[in-house]
Amino acid sequence: MKIEVLADAEAVAARAAELIAQEAAAAVAVRGRFLLAVSGGRTPWMMLRALADRDLPWPRVHVLQVDERVAPAGHADRNLTHLRASLLAHAPLPEEQVHAMPVELADPEMAAARYAAMLRALAGTPVVLDLVHLGLGADGHTASLVPGDPALEEAEADVAATGLYQGRRRLTLTYPAIDRARRVLWVVTGCDKATMLARLRAGDAAIPAGRVRQEHALVLADRAAATVPAVTPVCPR
Repeated sequence: MKIEVLADAEAVAARAAELIAQEAAAAVAVRGRFLLAVSGGRTPWMMLRALADRDLPWPRVHVLQVDERVAPAGHADRNLTHLRASLLAHAPLPEEQVHAMPVELADPEMAAARYAAMLRALAGTPVVLDLVHLGLGADGHTASLVPGDPALEEAEADVAATGLYQGRRRLTLTYPAIDRARRVLWVVTGCDKATMLARLRAGDAAIPAGRVRQEHALVLADRAAATVPAVTPVCPR
């Protein structure tokens, strides 16, 4: 795992957009398309807004979701709502090339199976995505792979439904799907992530994020996240 430390969240978002644009150009040159899976979060929405202004081969780009909350269409809890506002509203990306997790289905397990089937149809068997973007929670979770959830132990399916976490069930890519990606890009900002970022870099498998393979991973972190505090930090609001 490599790490780049930048000044603040805005710099991290800009650098992430730059790297994604480079990966897109390389993937299209070699394979004719670019398969990008994105997570949610405030810095990622800045990243996607910056990406929208870049000159990507948009007709060859497919955007997928790393995870999604089970919530109604257009709800503020949905990652898709923010993805549409930050990227789709500004980039010439064909609507049909944004592949939303079908969380409006009544059965989350059926929704997970349907999204996994779509991934196979798009990316082959086994599914190999070009770039998976991940965040890091203050509790050590990534995607919607959260502490204590049975989805952590899924060894075959590419998509799983989770139990309740912060009030909602979710769909998430599993470790097998993430670990087959050609590139993993971590975007980590904020002093509340500092302790978990240190554990991630150490490969601490006691936290969900620490179980993601590190061979093809790059972390973009701001200074606040990259500085391990001597005591539990009180982060500014």
